[in-house]
Amino acid sequence: MSKSPMTSKGVERLREQLTQLKTIDRPRIIEAIAEARAHGDLSENAEYHAAREQQSFTEGRINTIESALADAQIIDVTTLNAGGKVVFGATVDLMNLENDEEVTYQIVGEEEADINQGLISITSPIARALIGRLEGDIAGVDAPGGVKEYEILEVKYI
Repeated sequence: MSKSPMTSKGVERLREQLTQLKTIDRPRIIEAIAEARAHGDLSENAEYHAAREQQSFTEGRINTIESALADAQIIDVTTLNAGGKVVFGATVDLMNLENDEEVTYQIVGEEEADINQGLISITSPIARALIGRLEGDIAGVDAPGGVKEYEILEVKYI
């Protein structure tokens, strides 16, 4: 099985989430199931079914995170020196040439991507359009509304 690239910060965040799920969420759910069982008939017990559903979701998330961490190829972005080239882990300041709006994205692994925090997956269309380009280059991104062009203002390895 091939390793999935992941930043060291992303690994740290996933480990924190895993600890939260295992030490806080899992015991709370087990307690809720035990309490719901004490109420009697399980076939009509909505609290029991909700707690079991939450348990299933939590266990699935724990398995997903453990699998992602086991398959991770951890890359320390701060040690990269790609000479201003956009590579995995780089933080890129872009300008949308259509509306002069500036955005900043860091290119990260799939499991750590979060667009609300400016973390985009290496497999996303915008990341694929940026990889290998240099500061000052124009990158065309295939979007549902047509091709959007971005100018690469700055590439940082932070």
